[in-house]
Amino acid sequence: MRISVLDVGSRTVRLVVADAEGGVPLPVHTAKWRLRLSEQVKPGDPVPQESVRQLAEAVADAARTAAGWGAAGPLAFATAVVRSAPNRLEVLRTVRARTGVHLCTLPGEMEAELTFLGARRWMGWRSGPLAVLDIGGGSFEVAFGRGRLPDFAASLPLGAGRLTHEFLRGEDPPSPEQMRALRRAVRHQLRDVAARIRWEGPRTAVATSRTFQQLGRLCGAAPGRHGPFVDRRLHRADLRAAVTRLASLSAAERALLPGISAPRAEQSLAGAVIGHTAMKLIGLRSVTVCPWAIREGILLRHMEDGAAWWAEVCRLDEEPLPPDPVPLCVAAAAF
Repeated sequence: MRISVLDVGSRTVRLVVADAEGGVPLPVHTAKWRLRLSEQVKPGDPVPQESVRQLAEAVADAARTAAGWGAAGPLAFATAVVRSAPNRLEVLRTVRARTGVHLCTLPGEMEAELTFLGARRWMGWRSGPLAVLDIGGGSFEVAFGRGRLPDFAASLPLGAGRLTHEFLRGEDPPSPEQMRALRRAVRHQLRDVAARIRWEGPRTAVATSRTFQQLGRLCGAAPGRHGPFVDRRLHRADLRAAVTRLASLSAAERALLPGISAPRAEQSLAGAVIGHTAMKLIGLRSVTVCPWAIREGILLRHMEDGAAWWAEVCRLDEEPLPPDPVPLCVAAAAF
């Protein structure tokens, strides 16, 4: 049996098709579509109609790709960039009508729970009490737990893309005043959540997400071509030095650094500030960069708990849809 997950993030739409036998989701195919929604949608603004059209086209293409690899319709979800848009329901209805794919949004706390599950399975039970940090484009998820699912999970409006837009616009490199304002905002938002995690005293801490992967590479971790089983650690002292380095460079210059991709170069500084501040406030000297995150968490929940739980998730933000959604093949022809 094969299942697929479709992740509509702030910059890309990512598809994972996995074999679901034996209790472990083993990927057989991955694909991505670059939409850069965060560049087209300001925080608090609706998703423009042209962006919705592009999103529907990418979802339709992803559904065809999943079917070509023998997987059923993807478990499709959108993160903060769509979740926080005032026309969220319109976006979800339009995508479903044009593609037949039931795209849903997940509450931030649920994203943190599913990311925790993916990290727990990757790290294993020997990791003990576990803290998980995840930087997205629009939000920052934190979770802690001793079991399969977290005892505590939180989602904060501290995405790397969001903070870049709010604090680091207009000057490149940013001014010292911009950096001070960014640091103050991050510390203020993280203070209480960090105190809770510090009080819990995690034995192991992991960081997930593309942002942490790129920061880890910048700070000396092995490149992705070495495979997922290489131990990759990110040390707080190295990340502090990386913040200083990134702040002294323009976005174009950051894109020349190891690990920093051109599309994420602009927001890499905000991501580094978020990561370093979280580690400092929680009291973490280092974190393990974990390759499994929310997509693997969704695959695992689907394998372990069946399809009913995902149907319930989708009902959380469902409103009556137009009758007879346009079939996928018809929608594809319209594009």
